[in-house]
Amino acid sequence: MAEYVAQEIWSSVSKPTSASKLARQLIATRLTQRRRRSVKGSDVPSVKAPKPDSVCCGCGKIVPRGRRYCQRCAATATNENFDAGRKRAQSPEHLAKRASTMLRHKRAIQNWNPSDLPAWLTREVYAKQIQPALARVPKSQIRAVLGVSEPYSSNIQAGKRIPHQRHWQALAELAGILSKARILCGEA
Repeated sequence: MAEYVAQEIWSSVSKPTSASKLARQLIATRLTQRRRRSVKGSDVPSVKAPKPDSVCCGCGKIVPRGRRYCQRCAATATNENFDAGRKRAQSPEHLAKRASTMLRHKRAIQNWNPSDLPAWLTREVYAKQIQPALARVPKSQIRAVLGVSEPYSSNIQAGKRIPHQRHWQALAELAGILSKARILCGEA
């Protein structure tokens, strides 16, 4: 094992490039059992260093690779993280940000004119054509166009929420329905 570590360290060190020093590039090792076998031409079994077990950060119990907590400690850690998130959401700066977003949306609803919506764009058209087509549109695009949160854009995409009518035209455009409707109505 010590020989293996020495060879690994030696291979990671930069070597001189001059011809006179080429002979000294390999680290000198004493004649071990592995070297004796290789000189005689027999196969030297390679030994892989075992990977250390993953252990739970909470209790030290062995857990599957890629996990940080066992099932019991994960529940506790999740609750602590949720509590910290809830507490942070009630901080003054986050409350102010949420209030400004709500105010912006309320003003947009007040300034919206229902007559701006095309006659063909009804709730039925939204539910039967636009909403199913939104399944192919990335949530990030929905979020960017509408200026809404990630969970709300997920709910719109999944059909769990129907957004305000002022968003229907933008969503129809994202889904590719608006261009088809314009062609059918003779607007294009």
